[in-house]
Amino acid sequence: MTGAQDAYHDGVVGESYPAGDGAGWVVAARGELDQDTLAPLEEALVSAADVHRTVVLDAGSITFGDSSFLNLLLRMHQLTSLRIAAPGEQLRRLFALTGADTILSLYPRVEDALAG
Repeated sequence: MTGAQDAYHDGVVGESYPAGDGAGWVVAARGELDQDTLAPLEEALVSAADVHRTVVLDAGSITFGDSSFLNLLLRMHQLTSLRIAAPGEQLRRLFALTGADTILSLYPRVEDALAG
């Protein structure tokens, strides 16, 4: 796993942009997300939730997420309409093992998440 400085250097948060209809915001994340690398993503999601009712996390480039990442998603689910798009196999397994897949809104693609 990477350390906190790597997260800021390499950037775990990619492109963020408004949804096509302006009704929400998309935040793209990448790499390994754990307690040491999570701060930039948390900041981006909280900032988006402060302004937008719907926030889509583009998880297609996330290679690892631990319990602190899952905790962040569950907290964000309480703040806004969080939709998670394109989670990879590791994330889908994490969600299924913890039962989070019954709480979080998961979509195969960003376009599907935006459509709701």
